[in-house]
Amino acid sequence: MNDSKMKIRVQKFGNFLSSMVLPNIGAFIAWGLITALFIPTGFFPNENLGTLVGPMVTYMLPLLIGYTGGRLIYDQRGGVVGTIATMGVIVGAPDTPMFLGAMIMGPLGAYVIKKFDQLIEGKVRTGFEMLVNNFSAGILGGALAIFAFLGIGPAVSSFTSVLVSGVDWLLDAGLLPLTSILIEPAKILFLNNAINHGVLTPIGLEQVQQTGKSILFLLEANPGPGLGVLLGFMLFGKGIAKQSAPGAAIIHFFGGIHEIYFPYVLMKPMLLLAVIFGGMSGVFTLVLMGGGLVAPASPGSILAIAAVTPPESMAYLANFAAVFVATAVSFAISAIVLKSSKQTDEDMEEATKKMEQMKGKKSSISREITSPAGAANGVFPSNVQKIVFACDAGMGSSAMGASLLRKKVKEAGLGVAVSNTAISTIPADSQIVITQEKLTPRAENKVPDAYHISVDNFLSSPEYDKLIDRLQNGGTGDQHELAEESEAAVPHNPEDDQLLLEENVFIGQKFRTKEDAIRFAGQALVNAGYVEESYVNEMLKREEITTTYMGNNVAIPHGTEEAKKSVINSGFTVVQVPNGVDFNGESAKMIFGIAGKDGTHLEILSGIAVICAEQDNVDQLVNAKTAKELMAIINSN
Repeated sequence: MNDSKMKIRVQKFGNFLSSMVLPNIGAFIAWGLITALFIPTGFFPNENLGTLVGPMVTYMLPLLIGYTGGRLIYDQRGGVVGTIATMGVIVGAPDTPMFLGAMIMGPLGAYVIKKFDQLIEGKVRTGFEMLVNNFSAGILGGALAIFAFLGIGPAVSSFTSVLVSGVDWLLDAGLLPLTSILIEPAKILFLNNAINHGVLTPIGLEQVQQTGKSILFLLEANPGPGLGVLLGFMLFGKGIAKQSAPGAAIIHFFGGIHEIYFPYVLMKPMLLLAVIFGGMSGVFTLVLMGGGLVAPASPGSILAIAAVTPPESMAYLANFAAVFVATAVSFAISAIVLKSSKQTDEDMEEATKKMEQMKGKKSSISREITSPAGAANGVFPSNVQKIVFACDAGMGSSAMGASLLRKKVKEAGLGVAVSNTAISTIPADSQIVITQEKLTPRAENKVPDAYHISVDNFLSSPEYDKLIDRLQNGGTGDQHELAEESEAAVPHNPEDDQLLLEENVFIGQKFRTKEDAIRFAGQALVNAGYVEESYVNEMLKREEITTTYMGNNVAIPHGTEEAKKSVINSGFTVVQVPNGVDFNGESAKMIFGIAGKDGTHLEILSGIAVICAEQDNVDQLVNAKTAKELMAIINSN
């Protein structure tokens, strides 16, 4: 039990680090490119442009991380105070890049201002709110900056000294492969230059005077461990991390900017094992084959390594073998970590929910985002009359979510209208808007005065319990009138029986990727005469916007809003995949391809949503042996 709790805490910590670093990968790449190109040892040395490198790594990157960490805890206000606090730790230790300090002070600053706001909530006289908000942020932020300057900065510097001393001791003891236990984690904390140029290079230069080469120049500069991690993300990563990994790998391997892969390891601390064992295997290969360099490889690219390798064939073989072995070992471990993980591109709260779901625990609404107006200070709207589910096209996930919540509302005796729509057509008078988390910012821009709720699993009925409780406690509008409107949101269509036909049900399918599964479902819609050929590509585009995985092993791929013009008639295809196919880390075993025109598909979609909200029902569908049996299960509910 204790081990399980510890594992969950480590996962939470890792995903919180990921949430601070991932949004800023673009900044890391920009800094890496400028460094690789314009530093004195870069490809195009330029003294003027090279002056960008220092301020970017000293100020820009830590401040971005501090702001992001603060925003995660307490939105914009937390981000501002977290940034102020981070500036204190940057100035407090100017010789060390304060990424670690930013990861401490950003969230801490946000936490302090959040607790202060909770303490004074309801106690500030009307008209003084802005004054109190501004001065409290300034005073607390300033105090935290001083604390960071005097305390956290020196503490991080001391931690750096301990790591450097540890590496020095391992070198003196002749335990070269074991140096990776300290060197690789120290690199991730951006202490690579301190270790490489502060410890390894001076000793290595002395060895060169005696033997003509030194293995020490490759202890930190070996690009293999980092390349293995980036290759792992290229093949097994998710979302932004997967998309950016190829570019980062090129910058890292050929440009020699190792810092570019550090954020990827911070996303998943278990990857420290990959770089440690990759580094150890590389050093062991160097010792075994007698590798080494005649000078430091700076930057640590494969090109720089080749340039300072002694002019003898065995030296080239040994050095390149060390890079290859380190890459292979690091990649193998990274693949295991990433394949066994489902949180590589998710923030802490989303990862926590998914872990709870996998353990069969009750889920809750993932997070509630309050906009600057309307729902300011997290005030739940009173006299709720209209709830709107919104997705990109308004024909799939939002319709299923609305169906489930509508059922909940009716069972609770609440007269609240629940409807669904595309984000672009959200009514201006919507009071509560529910979207998938990645779509929430678009919904906020469309209706900033609404109260916004983000969910990640439209099929998990318990997610709506919190909202129902708040509606019951908060009161609603005219019960009779709104109940009629809610019932009217999904009109009965006498042609519904023609939307889901037995010949469009496919049993026992297997797919290598979700794209293959989506193409199959889309082509089935084309063959059935529901859509034009162009609709299939729009289904793939819709999946790129945000996943159509709904939870409970169910996915509902459908087209974008633009794709509606490609729909000839409403219809469904049902694809059973007993072994499942990966949808962004989740296994989809029932895939419902959807084509919706003028809302005529909503009643059947509503029925499917209610059925699939129960995992037992989904399991029955997955175990059905024939299309007729599967249809019978759907029609019996």
